[in-house]
Amino acid sequence: MPTLDVITLFSHVALGTLAVVVGAIALGSRKGRKTHVTAGRVFVISMGLASLLGAALGALKYETFWITFHAGILGATLVASGVLAVRIHSQGARRVFTAVAGVNALNAVGLFLAGWCATTMPDARLYGFAAEDYFFLFGMAAIALAGDVRMTFWTRISNSHRIAQHLLRMCIGFFIAAGSAFTGPGASAFPEAVQNSGVLSLPELMIVCLMLFWLWKTLRKPRPAVDGQNAGDAAVSG
Repeated sequence: MPTLDVITLFSHVALGTLAVVVGAIALGSRKGRKTHVTAGRVFVISMGLASLLGAALGALKYETFWITFHAGILGATLVASGVLAVRIHSQGARRVFTAVAGVNALNAVGLFLAGWCATTMPDARLYGFAAEDYFFLFGMAAIALAGDVRMTFWTRISNSHRIAQHLLRMCIGFFIAAGSAFTGPGASAFPEAVQNSGVLSLPELMIVCLMLFWLWKTLRKPRPAVDGQNAGDAAVSG
């Protein structure tokens, strides 16, 4: 009978694979349209569950998967805050956003400390992962945290900024999922020749390019700031 960690790993991989597929559809489709919204909702659910399972796996098998704990927490906070960003003016959304921001802050501190601890090791690795890996995730968490602070404390937030924060968080979450699938642990599923060719890095590069493109389209024309619930769901959802 499969053990708990095996079931968790299988479910994490399956949901992560689904997140990569629907994430590509959501990122590549026109924003606000039915295809984007539907794919985005499936991405949020699959990415959120995969992230939580990854965090659980990291806690269960910390000797080999500790960084997965931090990556899982980061992925979960990113998709949660990405959804909340477009609904920040809805009743109660800001309080939930503040709680998510708090979790992200604690995770960012944990990633920094893990990276610093790794630098003190003889091989500069902590539980099998290099200090640079922890600091890279810390950088992502720090970027999200800076946006968290702004979204939490600013009373007037423009529609453009609200949508941009949504895009940024979802794309970083997608970047983490794709990285795990193609250049992280999932790379072992590909032939060695493919792994050494560098082609598996292309999905992450494409995600970054598409993220910058959609951010440029969103922010090039400033939209009026709103401070009421009527800002609601007229923007991108999911």
